[in-house]
Amino acid sequence: MSIEIIEDATPELEEAFARLIPQLSQSSTPMKIEDLERLLAQDSITLLAYRADEPDAQGRRPILGMLSLVTFEIPTGVRAWVEDVVVDSNARGHGAGQKLAEAAVEIAQRQGAKSIDLTSRPSREAANRLYKRVGFELRETNVYRYKA
Repeated sequence: MSIEIIEDATPELEEAFARLIPQLSQSSTPMKIEDLERLLAQDSITLLAYRADEPDAQGRRPILGMLSLVTFEIPTGVRAWVEDVVVDSNARGHGAGQKLAEAAVEIAQRQGAKSIDLTSRPSREAANRLYKRVGFELRETNVYRYKA
């Protein structure tokens, strides 16, 4: 199992998004290659991918999981958010999510982040256990959303 930083929008990445995003959110449309180019051009975004150990029929090691790390500087310091963590349903339970989260923490710390936040629905019990294993702590806070 390997974790890598994705820097280029490719047909392979577009295919991975088409397969993984519906597993994350039924209301989100997977990104097309031009959308991926815009996403990856942002300095604040680090897209991490988990690749299979074994090659597929085409000889490629497919992307089986992804995580978006967003880092930004505000007046009180550098902050980071983990977003859109998804592991293919066929690859869950083998440590991919943990490796992605640990890599995100390491990268955020190298970038000087004072804190790393994420949100996860309470119904995602396995994901919540994973985040606690990695070292995230449940915060006593209100999360607000304004839908534009």
